[in-house]
Amino acid sequence: MLVIKSIIKKVFGIPSQCAAVIAAAGSSERMGGIDKLFVEIGGVPVLVHTLSAFSQCDYIDEIVVVVRKDMVETVAAMCDAHQIDKVTKVMAGGTSRLESVINGVFAVSWKTELIAIHDGARPCIDQKTIEKTILKATKRHAAAPGIPVSSTLKKIKRDVVLETIDRQDLVEIQTPQTFNADLIKGALTKAMKDSPDITDDCMAVELLNIPIYITQGSRNNIKLTTAEDIDIAKALLLNR
Repeated sequence: MLVIKSIIKKVFGIPSQCAAVIAAAGSSERMGGIDKLFVEIGGVPVLVHTLSAFSQCDYIDEIVVVVRKDMVETVAAMCDAHQIDKVTKVMAGGTSRLESVINGVFAVSWKTELIAIHDGARPCIDQKTIEKTILKATKRHAAAPGIPVSSTLKKIKRDVVLETIDRQDLVEIQTPQTFNADLIKGALTKAMKDSPDITDDCMAVELLNIPIYITQGSRNNIKLTTAEDIDIAKALLLNR
């Protein structure tokens, strides 16, 4: 298996070491008291579905999981129970998503050349979406999946429409967002100092005026934000 993986990487020019950082330290505030990462779908916790997708990807060599401090031992035991062998570290996050992701990217192996950062609450991620961002980031240093915005967008003020936004060039960005390891470490560190309120990892790279290339995302790659999203994820995952 290791020989096959080595050949695949050589053929596609994939870095010899690619890590995934799974951001799972959120508080699930909008879930009505439900911890979305531990809701079971088909007898398997949401977070395990997410981790399994990356563990099964031939391009991923290691996985670092960042969780709340009180859940480190629980998640480590869960990874063992479900035999997610590529998880090398389960560690505590910080007070913000940015701080948590920084903890994760600096915990990957020193040999890592590429880092894919993914939301733990996106359990419906598929192999093609993961692979496309890795392949693009291998050549372009920064890539993220996106899907075209399909709804009409309005800018409002005090519940009154000010204008309609042209959606032609708009995309909804998803994860994994994949970067050259040195690039994302430097970008996140600078963002922590200059712009700590950024909402995704691409924004940190944008602040350096470095282009980010968009790959084809999937409408199934939803992020669990509300309780209703869990029902959608159940339908998608159980359908597989």
